[in-house]
Amino acid sequence: MQLDWEGMFRRYLADPTKTPYMVAVNRLNRAQANYELFAYALFVSIIFGILGIAALSPSLPHGLSTLVPLYAFSVLVSGILLGAFKHPAAAAYCATGPVALLIYFLVYGFLPTHGPIEKTILVVIVVLWLRYTWRTVEITKVYPDLPEPPPPKERR
Repeated sequence: MQLDWEGMFRRYLADPTKTPYMVAVNRLNRAQANYELFAYALFVSIIFGILGIAALSPSLPHGLSTLVPLYAFSVLVSGILLGAFKHPAAAAYCATGPVALLIYFLVYGFLPTHGPIEKTILVVIVVLWLRYTWRTVEITKVYPDLPEPPPPKERR
């Protein structure tokens, strides 16, 4: 039995409907926007849920500060609201997450176990994430005006 690697790649990573990350915002339809916003809201909610729970630990660089876990949980709630309502305000608040992480790195630093390579990788990932958040904000701005997806073609 031979695996169809190309078909699997297209199905899971390059499907224009379920993974429309390379489609321009002005060319998206509502189904594509739903898939993309759901994936982003799930990602943000999981990341900030984990960060919020971890931030409760006094052994992290911020110590016993309650501001960090409260902010993390507020972004978690915003991610849930983004997934449910696709509102631009929720997307904008979620977009503050990567900015807050960069500020956290500047104020509190990194874990002592992080070397220069790990620090660089973390900063690059957060900056790329920050760049992507503008796309989600733009999608939510045009979401009410997006066209419905075309009807599926019948298979023979």
